[in-house]
Amino acid sequence: MSTEPDTAPAAAAAPDPQSGDEARERLPLVALLALATAVFVTSLTETLPAGLLPAMSQDLRASESATGQTVTVYALGTALTAIPLTAATAGRGRKALLLTAMGGFAVANTVTAVSSVYELTMVARFFAGVAAGLAWALLAGYARRMAPARLQGKAMAVAMAGIPVALAVGVPAGTFLGDRLGWRAAFLSMTALTLLLLVWIVAAVPDFPGLGRGERPKMLRTLRVPGVAPVLAVTSVFVLAHTVLYAYIATYLDDLGLGGSTGSVLLVFGAASLASIWIVGALINRRLRGLTVVGALLVALAAALLALLSDTTALVHVAAVLWGLGWGGVPTLLQTAVGDAGGESADSAQAMLVTLWNLAMAGGGITGGILLDVVGSESFPWTVLLLLLPVIAVVLYARQAGFPPRRPVAQTQAAGVDPT
Repeated sequence: MSTEPDTAPAAAAAPDPQSGDEARERLPLVALLALATAVFVTSLTETLPAGLLPAMSQDLRASESATGQTVTVYALGTALTAIPLTAATAGRGRKALLLTAMGGFAVANTVTAVSSVYELTMVARFFAGVAAGLAWALLAGYARRMAPARLQGKAMAVAMAGIPVALAVGVPAGTFLGDRLGWRAAFLSMTALTLLLLVWIVAAVPDFPGLGRGERPKMLRTLRVPGVAPVLAVTSVFVLAHTVLYAYIATYLDDLGLGGSTGSVLLVFGAASLASIWIVGALINRRLRGLTVVGALLVALAAALLALLSDTTALVHVAAVLWGLGWGGVPTLLQTAVGDAGGESADSAQAMLVTLWNLAMAGGGITGGILLDVVGSESFPWTVLLLLLPVIAVVLYARQAGFPPRRPVAQTQAAGVDPT
């Protein structure tokens, strides 16, 4: 059984370079869109309570701040379990694990929808986070394994498109549904979507084997693989910077006197994020390093614009466009980078990235709350700028491993070498 789960299946699917059949290579779009929907479910389940807090708070007989911890406990469930679940399930078939994770979302969202007890809701949210930990450790590698080597970047971009769609469309739609039919209907709609997704996965998504008995992931050993640590460091700080502002964007805009523009700002951000994913998908094989630097610079430019020139609605929307263009492709870039750097330990590296991503999200929420109480919301864009300086420095420094000028797959193909 292969110890290179991300590259061996791609090699099997790739045409003989001597046959001239490269034009016949196609992305398995139906299967990849199923993964994108799984990413959508995972992302929206995490963020949906943000638009439903007042109604949830009333029904659960808890304060809004306490109800807001439904997002925190979800992130903790993911952060605490992604690595141990990846290690424990390394030998299992990938499709069965994906179905298990999505089934976990269906159960957790149903319990959340029908619960009137705060403690039960928190337990359901924690187990939704556990399901997310399992799903996130699978999804990036799954997308890579479905595609020929030269199309793996595009495959990742298609699968990760579920993130900005969830933020730009899912959260506003869930909030609208909650306003019209009640917050419970929003969570039940997630259950219905997940049930349809389970059927879709069974029908259209291929299965891949797990690791053999002697090939189980060694997490500490993965950290010593050249390039993994720099990618994980960039992930932690970049996500922290983004979350400090995103988690409190409504408060920030309200303090500017633009509270009525929150929906349109998020919509513009999401649309720009989708454009970013398309650009990243087209260029990632040749420009992963450059795209990561440009992404960080665009987010920094957006933060600078908000810090210095946020006195008009138009300029805030311009900043949202820059922010979305910089951030939208970041999940694809970082997951691809850590998968490339991890090599045979790619699944372990992905699990570490998922854990640090969620810890950084939780840290961003906490940091933003402290800044809000101590300094005020005007400190958010300056904090983003300060945090992005080490992000750019590490990406530029890690040119040998982590963020090389060209992806390893692209290099080997250019030389006419089979990457496996």
